Amino acid sequence: MKVGSDAVGAIATRRSSSLTGIVQREVERMIAAGDLEAGQRINEKHLATRLGVSRGPIREALRALERAGLVQSIVNVGTFVRQVGLEEASEMYDMRAVVFGFACARVAEQATAEEKEALTALVKEMDLAIIAANSTDYYQLNLRFHDLIMEYSAHKRAGQIYEALVREGHLFRQRSLQPVASMLESNSEHAAMLAGILIGDPAAARQAAEDHHQGGKRRWLATLAPQQPEIGAEPPPAEEEEFVSR
Repeated sequence: MKVGSDAVGAIATRRSSSLTGIVQREVERMIAAGDLEAGQRINEKHLATRLGVSRGPIREALRALERAGLVQSIVNVGTFVRQVGLEEASEMYDMRAVVFGFACARVAEQATAEEKEALTALVKEMDLAIIAANSTDYYQLNLRFHDLIMEYSAHKRAGQIYEALVREGHLFRQRSLQPVASMLESNSEHAAMLAGILIGDPAAARQAAEDHHQGGKRRWLATLAPQQPEIGAEPPPAEEEEFVSR
């Protein structure tokens, strides 16, 4: 049986497109997990070997990720995980606050009993992750909580904008949730959002959501400040002369 050239071309295109999507999602996951850090060069050959694909889908995926703002290609040098500047990151937090506040207000107006139950369960799961001092699990649950808020808000355009901001946020956000104190503060803010949603108060839910993102911004900025010695702590020992000169 003969297969038309158009069909063969369509199948090849579909296969390539599917592989490209798989590669793109994997690189996004690696960036979100911190396996690929800001400024790190992406080794196309290594990635192709790891995923068992040719270099073609790798390059297509990286081009898509560049359009999404996650990587940056430099001619004759390579492709790198994009580094986000302080001002740009601060603006992302501000925009996330506005969009997420809007979404939370909508959820407070229209959430079903099942949706409220799902959000309540996630806040409790995050409490357990904090008790276990598991920042990785907390971060993933945190993302799920936010995803559900956007899903339950049922506003397609707001969801698209927020998703783009979240993707870029993976470039710098996770470190701000690592200390247990930061996770405790973060989840108390989730609880405030949830409270507004449970009682059907859009204004309270919106304000709590905006406060949460501004709190996230403050926690992230705190990770950039130089570490100060604790009051009463012994000063670090002076280095030997031969090391000072190096």
